[in-house]
Amino acid sequence: MSTDNTSTSLDKTPGKTPGETIPAQVDAPAAAEGAVTAVDPRLLVREQGFAGYVSEFKRKIRAGDLGSLPVVVGLLIICVVFQSLNSNFLSAENLSNISVAMVGTGMIAVGIVFVLLLGEIDLSVGSVSGVSGAIVAVLSVTHGMNEFLALVVAILSGAVIGAIHGFFFARVGAPAFAVTLAGLLFWLGFMLQILGDNGTINLNSDGLVAKLTTYYFTDVAAAYGLALVAVVAFFLTSFLENRRREAAGVPSRPVSETALRTAVLAIVAFAAAFMFNQYKGLPLAPVIFLLVLVATDFVLRRTTYGRKVFALGGSVEASRRAGINVTLIRVSVYSIAGTFAAIGGLFIASKIAAANQGAGTGDLLMNAIAAAVIGGTSLFGGRGRTWNALLGVMVITSIQYGLALEGIATPIQYMITGGVLLATVVIDSVTRKTQKTAGRA
Repeated sequence: MSTDNTSTSLDKTPGKTPGETIPAQVDAPAAAEGAVTAVDPRLLVREQGFAGYVSEFKRKIRAGDLGSLPVVVGLLIICVVFQSLNSNFLSAENLSNISVAMVGTGMIAVGIVFVLLLGEIDLSVGSVSGVSGAIVAVLSVTHGMNEFLALVVAILSGAVIGAIHGFFFARVGAPAFAVTLAGLLFWLGFMLQILGDNGTINLNSDGLVAKLTTYYFTDVAAAYGLALVAVVAFFLTSFLENRRREAAGVPSRPVSETALRTAVLAIVAFAAAFMFNQYKGLPLAPVIFLLVLVATDFVLRRTTYGRKVFALGGSVEASRRAGINVTLIRVSVYSIAGTFAAIGGLFIASKIAAANQGAGTGDLLMNAIAAAVIGGTSLFGGRGRTWNALLGVMVITSIQYGLALEGIATPIQYMITGGVLLATVVIDSVTRKTQKTAGRA
């Protein structure tokens, strides 16, 4: 009797019972023919025109994904309210002063954004900023060091101080709250020690540090030129990114949307340029701040390091299992926070043209943290951008200047700023709960 080789082979198949018929292997492409591929509807928004964006906006609202919408609306309300109370609020002089005054706190807030992305906190940045100003003053004024070298030493000192905090947190395992609280006290004492009994060292009014907040590009072409460069760079970057997405077969923005976004940016940029030129010209301080925001945003969104920071904020254990050096990322993030605290301290020292015992104290720490949170960075980690620091510090500084124009006392300013911060935290918490309910957290 002949033996069927096919049957014999099937009979030996693991898990097959005698007499069971095993279907022939199905060719995957043939089986998939006519099947509908599941596509995330969010990827199709750009192909649905205006109606698609309306539906996407509604979906985000239902899911609690508010983005920067609350802070933008809040900023508009602040401008309307204070302008109705005092017509000088939106004057070129006041807006220019706000743009310069916000840079010191804004720089510190940029470093706080990095820390908050990990879901941690740094309470030492105020004191570190004070140390930075004191180091520059002592080295350049008291000891006659070249001011540029003193500035570099101050910034490097901030980076080292941050790395020390990160070491105790990441390597030793001490809570970040406790480590940075200890740093707040230690570096405050260190600042007072190096300033000496006098407690105040005046900076050279014509020096490098002083010019950080006093230098203006008086030529009208500077402001308009910068606005033009920003608009052209945005359009080219967006256009080339869309071309790459199209080449990869990924949904991309239509040219009409890119043109609309560019037009909106152009209106804002040239309006700001016009405003600056109505006063003293383009200030150096906000230009440096914008360059920092562009660079740090690129690092967070376009580099492997940035993706690791976001991943670590999402889940430490998952990041560790994915091969991310958790300790190194944590130490580096705190070093970045210390660096930007030092830079912010230089701008604050420049604003008052001195280093004194009050530097880094008062409401500076809370304002820096509030700026990052109010701007849209989550306190729970994993969500935020460095541009949030700009939006948040604009809100805080606008409130401060608006209340000052009305002659409202400092205690009331504290209470109003605290109320705004509380409202922001509540929105952040509600948003997070809504996203969990919608299955997005």
